[in-house]
Amino acid sequence: MNPTIIKSVREKTPLIHHLTNQVVMNFTANGLLAFGGAPVMAKAEEEAKDMASIADGLLINIGTLTAKDLDAMILAGKKANEKGIPVVLDPVGVAATTFRTTAVKQILKEVKPTAIKGNAGELAHLVDIPWQTKGVESLGEGNVEDIARSVALEYKTTAVVTGKIDIICTGKSCMENHTGHPILAKVTGAGCLLSSILTACLTTDDPIEEQVLTAVHFYGLAASHAAASPSVNGSGTFIAPFIDALSLEPEQLEGK
Repeated sequence: MNPTIIKSVREKTPLIHHLTNQVVMNFTANGLLAFGGAPVMAKAEEEAKDMASIADGLLINIGTLTAKDLDAMILAGKKANEKGIPVVLDPVGVAATTFRTTAVKQILKEVKPTAIKGNAGELAHLVDIPWQTKGVESLGEGNVEDIARSVALEYKTTAVVTGKIDIICTGKSCMENHTGHPILAKVTGAGCLLSSILTACLTTDDPIEEQVLTAVHFYGLAASHAAASPSVNGSGTFIAPFIDALSLEPEQLEGK
């Protein structure tokens, strides 16, 4: 983890344009604000391109995708590519339905993501690797590093596969992240918020490997820190301490 990346985000307060799912908007906005970014939720096709033009980063999340959302995502993604700002694609539940699969294929045909982040089942589906899924959940087992590398190479992007051990692959190299806490799997939108924070970290001038590793490592530390709070009795009481933890310095989360 590179703490200067987090410092840079907090000094710059990058505006992150979210085309994300309706279930997680409030949680994502509050989490990114705590971390140091500035969220804007703008899904209307009529303003997607304009909003992307003034943003510092773009997050595309297909969690509650509609046909109109897809059009807005492509318009915003193309503008972000044109402007040269980072684009993160979170293909939530891409393997669940034909509509989602087709939509993500269309996005990837027209928009170049800086990073694609998802669980093993989601990213495996993007490269036709057999993997058991259930809705938006990944249930399969296998070589996750192969999945990450395949996605990175096929789409010329950085792949982030989340799980008990997170795998980050740029195509040239792969890294592991071991921070995190099992309670995150019980919080709706935990992965979506990570994508938002990842987008914010990608707005700095540091090497992409450091940006991505910093985002996932810090996020995992914040989860462990929050879960250890005496007030936490489960996923419901975890959320407030977790958002608080996202505002802390890396040294505080590491106990230094």
